[in-house]
Amino acid sequence: MTHSAPSTATPLPNDLRPHLTPPARAWLDQALTGAAQGITPTTELHLAEAARRCGPPHADTARILILQAAHPTPADLTRVYHRGTAEERRAVLHALPHLVAGPEALPVVEDALRTNDTRLLTAALGPYAARHLSPHLWRHAILKCLFTGVPVTGVAQLAARAHGDAELARMLADFAAERTAAGRPVPDDLHHVLALTDPEAAPPPPAPEGGGGPHGKEC
Repeated sequence: MTHSAPSTATPLPNDLRPHLTPPARAWLDQALTGAAQGITPTTELHLAEAARRCGPPHADTARILILQAAHPTPADLTRVYHRGTAEERRAVLHALPHLVAGPEALPVVEDALRTNDTRLLTAALGPYAARHLSPHLWRHAILKCLFTGVPVTGVAQLAARAHGDAELARMLADFAAERTAAGRPVPDDLHHVLALTDPEAAPPPPAPEGGGGPHGKEC
């Protein structure tokens, strides 16, 4: 049984073939053909091999294309995520808005937000989290970005979700006061996010579908 892609899915990554060597193109074609059988051990092997076969700059996109070809269920994605390396987990997070319409895959996002891996934290706060993550968890994720130094420019729909959020403004003010009392600098990004919470500011325009991950950003 397959899980259909969202009807308003974000655009899939551009075809990698023009950027790959002939052997890498042949490998990707084989991997995509095999992925049509679903998430099999061979598909998982191809996900693991993507960096070696296609080169590290193209690995995330190759993995997303393989996952899309497999039409995985949320359970499939969860299994791949927990079995995978940090790089494979990041690809799963980037693939979520392409593959899952509802909140079923939120446990994967929540797991990534609990880690101290800043790459996973960045990937977790893409368009899927912007659509589905609860306000409470989203606010704490923003604070974690500030604490770990993850740039908030990579947070999908940041302006839209922060606009008029009085509770986020309170949390940011408390965080800034704690940093100041400890003699530590307040991150510049904190002031940026705090300004976005102003209810008197003009609301941001609707964010376009797409963006996020290694193929663009929403903010």
